[in-house]
Amino acid sequence: MIFGHILNFEQEKAALSPALQAGLLYLRNTDLSKLPVGRHEIDGDNIFVSVSEYELELKENRRPEAHQKYVDIQYLAWGEEVIGHSLLSDMYEITQDELAERDVIFYKGVEQEVDLLLTPGVYAIFFPSDVHRPGCLSSEKTQVKKIVVKINLAFL
Repeated sequence: MIFGHILNFEQEKAALSPALQAGLLYLRNTDLSKLPVGRHEIDGDNIFVSVSEYELELKENRRPEAHQKYVDIQYLAWGEEVIGHSLLSDMYEITQDELAERDVIFYKGVEQEVDLLLTPGVYAIFFPSDVHRPGCLSSEKTQVKKIVVKINLAFL
Protein backbone atom coordinates (compact mmCIF):
# COMPACT_ATOMS: atom_id res chain seq x y z
CA MET A 1 0.00 0.00 0.00
CA ILE A 2 1.18 3.50 -0.80
CA PHE A 3 -0.38 6.52 0.88
CA GLY A 4 0.44 9.98 -0.41
CA HIS A 5 -0.70 13.42 -1.52
CA ILE A 6 -1.01 14.53 -5.13
CA LEU A 7 0.91 17.74 -4.34
CA ASN A 8 4.01 15.61 -3.74
CA PHE A 9 3.78 13.81 -7.09
CA GLU A 10 6.77 15.52 -8.74
CA GLN A 11 9.08 14.73 -5.81
CA GLU A 12 7.91 11.11 -5.50
CA LYS A 13 7.20 10.00 -9.07
CA ALA A 14 10.64 8.43 -9.61
CA ALA A 15 9.73 5.77 -7.04
CA LEU A 16 6.58 4.79 -8.97
CA SER A 17 6.11 2.65 -12.08
CA PRO A 18 5.07 4.41 -15.30
CA ALA A 19 1.54 2.95 -14.98
CA LEU A 20 1.12 4.34 -11.44
CA GLN A 21 2.51 7.66 -12.64
CA ALA A 22 -0.05 7.71 -15.47
CA GLY A 23 -2.88 7.09 -13.02
CA LEU A 24 -1.75 9.84 -10.66
CA LEU A 25 -1.19 12.27 -13.55
CA TYR A 26 -4.76 11.63 -14.65
CA LEU A 27 -5.99 12.51 -11.14
CA ARG A 28 -3.80 15.60 -10.99
CA ASN A 29 -4.67 16.94 -14.44
CA THR A 30 -8.39 16.17 -14.67
CA ASP A 31 -11.24 18.33 -13.37
CA LEU A 32 -12.69 15.54 -11.27
CA SER A 33 -15.67 17.60 -10.13
CA LYS A 34 -16.98 17.52 -13.72
CA LEU A 35 -16.20 13.84 -14.35
CA PRO A 36 -19.50 11.92 -14.66
CA VAL A 37 -20.24 8.76 -12.70
CA GLY A 38 -19.21 5.62 -14.58
CA ARG A 39 -16.21 4.08 -16.29
CA HIS A 40 -13.67 6.18 -18.19
CA GLU A 41 -10.87 4.52 -20.15
CA ILE A 42 -7.30 5.77 -20.07
CA ASP A 43 -5.69 2.75 -21.78
CA GLY A 44 -8.48 0.21 -22.37
CA ASP A 45 -8.52 -2.55 -19.75
CA ASN A 46 -4.92 -1.75 -18.76
CA ILE A 47 -5.82 1.51 -17.00
CA PHE A 48 -9.32 2.86 -16.48
CA VAL A 49 -11.18 5.02 -14.02
CA SER A 50 -14.33 4.20 -12.10
CA VAL A 51 -16.22 7.24 -10.77
CA SER A 52 -18.96 6.88 -8.15
CA GLU A 53 -20.90 8.99 -5.70
CA TYR A 54 -22.24 7.29 -2.59
CA GLU A 55 -23.24 7.54 1.03
CA LEU A 56 -20.67 6.43 3.58
CA GLU A 57 -21.54 3.81 6.19
CA LEU A 58 -20.40 2.84 9.66
CA LYS A 59 -17.22 0.78 9.47
CA GLU A 60 -18.88 -2.29 10.96
CA ASN A 61 -21.35 -2.28 8.04
CA ARG A 62 -18.61 -2.35 5.38
CA ARG A 63 -16.78 -5.50 4.25
CA PRO A 64 -13.03 -5.77 3.81
CA GLU A 65 -12.10 -6.54 0.19
CA ALA A 66 -9.15 -7.33 -2.04
CA HIS A 67 -8.41 -7.64 -5.74
CA GLN A 68 -6.22 -10.02 -7.71
CA LYS A 69 -6.03 -8.58 -11.20
CA TYR A 70 -6.03 -4.80 -10.60
CA VAL A 71 -4.22 -2.29 -8.42
CA ASP A 72 -6.47 0.49 -7.06
CA ILE A 73 -5.57 4.15 -6.73
CA GLN A 74 -8.37 5.51 -4.56
CA TYR A 75 -8.96 9.27 -4.54
CA LEU A 76 -11.76 11.66 -3.59
CA ALA A 77 -13.02 14.56 -5.70
CA TRP A 78 -14.95 15.74 -2.63
CA GLY A 79 -15.87 14.50 0.81
CA GLU A 80 -13.98 12.66 3.50
CA GLU A 81 -13.73 8.89 3.87
CA VAL A 82 -12.08 6.39 6.16
CA ILE A 83 -10.57 3.32 4.50
CA GLY A 84 -9.45 0.41 6.63
CA HIS A 85 -6.23 -1.32 5.55
CA SER A 86 -4.70 -4.66 6.47
CA LEU A 87 -2.26 -7.07 4.87
CA LEU A 88 -3.82 -10.05 3.10
CA SER A 89 -3.74 -13.36 4.98
CA ASP A 90 -4.95 -16.81 3.95
CA MET A 91 -6.37 -17.02 7.48
CA TYR A 92 -9.16 -14.55 6.67
CA GLU A 93 -12.62 -16.05 6.19
CA ILE A 94 -14.03 -15.39 2.71
CA THR A 95 -17.67 -14.32 2.66
CA GLN A 96 -18.04 -13.72 -1.09
CA ASP A 97 -15.68 -14.54 -3.96
CA GLU A 98 -16.32 -12.54 -7.15
CA LEU A 99 -12.76 -12.60 -8.46
CA ALA A 100 -13.74 -14.22 -11.76
CA GLU A 101 -16.66 -11.84 -12.41
CA ARG A 102 -15.58 -8.50 -10.90
CA ASP A 103 -12.04 -8.96 -9.52
CA VAL A 104 -13.17 -8.61 -5.91
CA ILE A 105 -13.20 -10.91 -2.92
CA PHE A 106 -14.84 -10.01 0.40
CA TYR A 107 -13.78 -11.11 3.87
CA LYS A 108 -15.64 -11.44 7.16
CA GLY A 109 -12.96 -9.55 9.04
CA VAL A 110 -9.26 -8.75 9.18
CA GLU A 111 -6.61 -8.33 11.85
CA GLN A 112 -4.41 -5.34 12.62
CA GLU A 113 -6.54 -3.03 10.49
CA VAL A 114 -5.35 0.57 10.28
CA ASP A 115 -7.69 3.44 9.40
CA LEU A 116 -6.61 5.83 6.63
CA LEU A 117 -8.35 9.18 6.17
CA LEU A 118 -8.95 10.08 2.53
CA THR A 119 -9.61 13.73 1.73
CA PRO A 120 -9.29 15.51 -1.63
CA GLY A 121 -5.63 15.44 -2.67
CA VAL A 122 -4.80 12.32 -0.66
CA TYR A 123 -4.52 9.00 -2.47
CA ALA A 124 -4.15 5.39 -1.40
CA ILE A 125 -2.74 2.72 -3.70
CA PHE A 126 -3.81 -0.83 -2.88
CA PHE A 127 -2.06 -3.88 -4.33
CA PRO A 128 -3.33 -7.49 -4.36
CA SER A 129 -1.44 -8.08 -1.10
CA ASP A 130 -3.61 -5.41 0.60
CA VAL A 131 -7.08 -5.78 2.04
CA HIS A 132 -9.03 -2.53 2.20
CA ARG A 133 -12.41 -1.51 3.60
CA PRO A 134 -13.59 1.57 1.67
CA GLY A 135 -16.70 3.65 2.21
CA CYS A 136 -16.44 4.13 5.96
CA LEU A 137 -17.91 7.16 7.69
CA SER A 138 -15.35 9.59 9.11
CA SER A 139 -17.58 12.33 10.54
CA GLU A 140 -20.96 13.89 9.81
CA LYS A 141 -20.03 14.25 6.13
CA THR A 142 -21.84 11.31 4.64
CA GLN A 143 -21.40 11.54 0.88
CA VAL A 144 -18.32 11.37 -1.33
CA LYS A 145 -17.37 11.45 -4.96
CA LYS A 146 -14.76 8.70 -5.37
CA ILE A 147 -12.43 8.15 -8.26
CA VAL A 148 -10.71 4.78 -8.44
CA VAL A 149 -7.99 4.33 -11.02
CA LYS A 150 -7.78 0.61 -11.85
CA ILE A 151 -4.41 -0.56 -13.19
CA ASN A 152 -4.01 -4.09 -14.53
CA LEU A 153 -1.31 -5.78 -12.49
CA ALA A 154 0.21 -7.23 -15.67
CA PHE A 155 0.62 -3.65 -16.98
CA LEU A 156 2.82 -2.59 -14.03
